[in-house]
Amino acid sequence: MRVRWSREALADLRRLHAFLAPVSPLAADGAISSILEAPDRLIDHPRLGERVDRYVDRDVRRLFVDDYELHYEVARETIFIIRVWHMREDR
Repeated sequence: MRVRWSREALADLRRLHAFLAPVSPLAADGAISSILEAPDRLIDHPRLGERVDRYVDRDVRRLFVDDYELHYEVARETIFIIRVWHMREDR
């Protein structure tokens, strides 16, 4: 298995970092590092997260990393990270 990040998920990471960095650059870097490392545990256990029902015909699941939620899709030998949000965000 390998992990790939969508353009939207990478844009989410940039947005989250830009939000956190003015308050604490160190915390911003730490949060992004944790988020980037988290999908590595999915390589051995791709269906670790619970299914997200709104993606009807796809195997999309959620993974929680501290205060963040990642949506990812399992497709053959690839785990696609679709989106990343802070759990307090209105989405």
